Amino acid sequence: MAEGYELPLLLFAGFRSFIDELHAELAEQGHPDVRPAHGFALQAVGPGGATAGELGRRLGVSKQAAGKTVERLERLGYVERADDPEDGRRKMVRLTPRGVDVLSRSAAIFDRLRARWVETLGEQRVGALEADLRAMVPGGGFRLDAAGWFGS
Repeated sequence: MAEGYELPLLLFAGFRSFIDELHAELAEQGHPDVRPAHGFALQAVGPGGATAGELGRRLGVSKQAAGKTVERLERLGYVERADDPEDGRRKMVRLTPRGVDVLSRSAAIFDRLRARWVETLGEQRVGALEADLRAMVPGGGFRLDAAGWFGS
């Protein structure tokens, strides 16, 4: 029988293998500077954009930490700041075409990585694994605050 601590380590190792391969491929495809935390932040910005405060809440970090992430992503060309059309005093963070490109490429790479798991384990086992994990995840949702949670 496996020890209790093995399950979270195996889950993390599976996650880490996906993320490491994703970033190796992204680097080959013209995105060498994007880091795992950036992916969470770009997802949190989303297609509709976000203020720094909203981004901080979505990521589970302070507004200041979110602001630093935005500055880095802005320097790398993945996001831009624009006036909020509903409130001229606020700035919105929006994805640039480069930001949309990295998210699109990430989605395609994740699909290829999952297909490789299916090739090795079979569709039924991978589907069952995904269903089982969905059943065990509180609230059944995906959280974008993992980067902030790891740093806590």
